[in-house]
Amino acid sequence: MGRAFPFSAIVGQEQMKLAMILTAIDPRLGGVLVFGDRGTGKSTAVRALAALLPRITVVRGCPVNAASPADCPPWAKICCTETEERQTPVVDLPLGVTEDRVTGALDIERALTQGEKAFQPGLLAQANRGYLYIDEVNLLEDHIVDLLLDVAQSGENVVERDGLSIRHPARFVLIGSGNPEEGELRPQLLDRFGLLVEVGSPDSIDERVEVVERREAFETNPEKFAKKWEKREREVRDRIIAAREQLGAIRKPKAVLRDCAALCMKLGSDGLRGELTLLRAGRALAAYQNAKTLNRDHLRAVAGLALSHRLRRDPMDEAGSTARVSRAVEEVLR
Repeated sequence: MGRAFPFSAIVGQEQMKLAMILTAIDPRLGGVLVFGDRGTGKSTAVRALAALLPRITVVRGCPVNAASPADCPPWAKICCTETEERQTPVVDLPLGVTEDRVTGALDIERALTQGEKAFQPGLLAQANRGYLYIDEVNLLEDHIVDLLLDVAQSGENVVERDGLSIRHPARFVLIGSGNPEEGELRPQLLDRFGLLVEVGSPDSIDERVEVVERREAFETNPEKFAKKWEKREREVRDRIIAAREQLGAIRKPKAVLRDCAALCMKLGSDGLRGELTLLRAGRALAAYQNAKTLNRDHLRAVAGLALSHRLRRDPMDEAGSTARVSRAVEEVLR
C-alpha cells in the first residue's frame, strides 16, 4: 500500500475533516455519511485520517487485530504472543459483496482438504479497531446495510450458520459515501449514521488550483510532500490523542443538555438519537479544542453535522435541511 495523502493537506472540505476527527476522538458517534460529487476527496480523507492516527498494537497473525493474546478469539487458534505496531486499518466494502464475505463463513477449502470445520473471517474481522469504508453506500443492498449498522452499534459480529457459532469483536468506525443523484438512503438508515456531511467541488478558481497543485506535488514526490506536512500532521494527531484522554472529563451543564433537547424538539427529530449524537459531537469538539466545559458554541458548530439528516419532511417548508437546522440554531441558541 502506498503512502496516504496527508490529512492536513486536504484543501477545504472543513466540515468533512471535522466530522472525521470527531469520530476519531469518540467512535461511539456512529460513523460518518458523506454525500456529494465524485472526486471531492471522500476516500482520500478516510485513508489520510487513518494514516494520521497513532499506530495500534496488534497480535501478529490475529485475524481481528487483537491488542493482546487474551483478546484473540478461541477459534483463531493463535499461538503467537508477539505484538507489532500497525497502521489503523481501512477496509473497503465493495458493491455486490455477499453476506458471507462481510461476516465470514465456513472455510470450504479446509473442510474439503482436512475434514475440519473452521471459520473464514470476513471484512468485519479485518476492520476491527479501524475503519470500514463503503463507497456509494446508497447503492448497497439494504440487508447488507442493516447488518453493518447493527454490528457497528453492538461492536460484535455473530455468525450462526453452517454448523458454526462464532463471535468476535467488530468495533469500527463506519464511513459511507455516495452521490444523492444516484439514489437516496432510506430515512431509518440515514438516522443510524452519527454525522452527515454534504460536500461539493471547490467553487473558486484559487481553491481548485490549490487542489491540483498539491495533488501533483504529492504524486511527483510523495516523501518530500509528506515531510512538508509532517509538523501539521503531528499537531493534529497530538490534539486527537489529548482529546481522547480528556473526553470523559468534559463538563456538561444542565443548561446545555436542555439546549440539545430544545433544538431537537424544534426540528421535530424523532427519538433521542439526535440529542445523544449532538451531545457527543459537541463534547468531542470541546475536547479537541481543549475546553473544559461543553457550551453553546460547540453545539452550534456540530448541529448541522448531527441533525440535518434527522428531520421530518415538511411539505410547507421548501428550505433544505441545512438551512432548517441553521434557522433552528439561531432561534434556540441565540
